Amino acid sequence: MLKRLDEFKIGETGLIKKVEGEGRLRRRLFDMGVTPGATVYLRKKAPLGDPYEITIRGYELTLRKSEACLVILEVEDK
Repeated sequence: MLKRLDEFKIGETGLIKKVEGEGRLRRRLFDMGVTPGATVYLRKKAPLGDPYEITIRGYELTLRKSEACLVILEVEDK
Protein backbone atom coordinates (compact mmCIF):
# COMPACT_ATOMS: atom_id res chain seq x y z
CA MET A 1 0.00 0.00 0.00
CA LEU A 2 1.36 3.43 -0.95
CA LYS A 3 1.21 6.33 1.51
CA ARG A 4 2.72 9.78 1.79
CA LEU A 5 5.14 10.26 4.66
CA ASP A 6 2.84 12.84 6.28
CA GLU A 7 0.14 10.11 6.53
CA PHE A 8 2.39 7.71 8.48
CA LYS A 9 1.77 6.91 12.13
CA ILE A 10 4.61 6.92 14.64
CA GLY A 11 6.52 3.63 14.43
CA GLU A 12 5.63 2.84 10.81
CA THR A 13 8.32 1.86 8.33
CA GLY A 14 8.26 2.20 4.57
CA LEU A 15 10.33 2.03 1.41
CA ILE A 16 10.55 5.22 -0.66
CA LYS A 17 9.01 4.69 -4.09
CA LYS A 18 8.89 8.28 -5.38
CA VAL A 19 9.90 11.80 -4.40
CA GLU A 20 7.69 14.51 -5.88
CA GLY A 21 8.43 18.21 -6.13
CA GLU A 22 10.65 20.26 -8.39
CA GLY A 23 13.86 22.20 -8.44
CA ARG A 24 15.61 23.18 -5.23
CA LEU A 25 13.25 21.38 -2.86
CA ARG A 26 13.57 18.04 -4.64
CA ARG A 27 17.35 18.47 -4.90
CA ARG A 28 17.51 19.26 -1.18
CA LEU A 29 15.61 16.08 -0.28
CA PHE A 30 17.91 14.01 -2.52
CA ASP A 31 21.00 15.62 -0.94
CA MET A 32 19.73 14.59 2.51
CA GLY A 33 19.41 10.96 1.35
CA VAL A 34 15.65 10.94 0.76
CA THR A 35 15.82 8.92 -2.46
CA PRO A 36 13.85 6.03 -3.97
CA GLY A 37 14.87 2.70 -2.46
CA ALA A 38 15.72 4.06 1.00
CA THR A 39 13.92 2.70 4.07
CA VAL A 40 12.27 5.25 6.37
CA TYR A 41 11.14 4.81 9.98
CA LEU A 42 8.91 7.53 11.48
CA ARG A 43 10.27 8.17 14.99
CA LYS A 44 8.33 11.23 16.16
CA LYS A 45 5.90 13.95 15.19
CA ALA A 46 5.85 17.30 16.94
CA PRO A 47 2.72 17.97 19.04
CA LEU A 48 1.26 20.27 16.38
CA GLY A 49 2.20 17.87 13.57
CA ASP A 50 5.23 19.71 12.21
CA PRO A 51 8.12 18.71 11.99
CA TYR A 52 8.61 14.96 11.58
CA GLU A 53 11.65 13.03 12.84
CA ILE A 54 12.62 10.04 10.73
CA THR A 55 15.43 7.52 10.62
CA ILE A 56 16.86 7.02 7.13
CA ARG A 57 20.15 5.48 6.00
CA GLY A 58 21.33 5.08 9.61
CA TYR A 59 20.83 8.67 10.76
CA GLU A 60 18.04 10.83 12.15
CA LEU A 61 16.56 13.54 9.98
CA THR A 62 13.90 16.16 10.64
CA LEU A 63 11.52 17.15 7.83
CA ARG A 64 8.81 19.78 7.61
CA LYS A 65 5.28 18.61 6.86
CA SER A 66 5.50 20.34 3.47
CA GLU A 67 8.55 18.19 2.65
CA ALA A 68 7.07 14.99 4.10
CA CYS A 69 4.01 15.23 1.84
CA LEU A 70 6.29 14.96 -1.22
CA VAL A 71 7.66 11.54 -0.22
CA ILE A 72 5.62 8.52 -1.36
CA LEU A 73 6.42 5.20 0.33
CA GLU A 74 5.30 1.61 0.28
CA VAL A 75 4.32 0.63 3.82
CA GLU A 76 6.15 -2.42 5.16
CA ASP A 77 3.94 -4.96 6.88
CA LYS A 78 4.90 -5.94 10.42
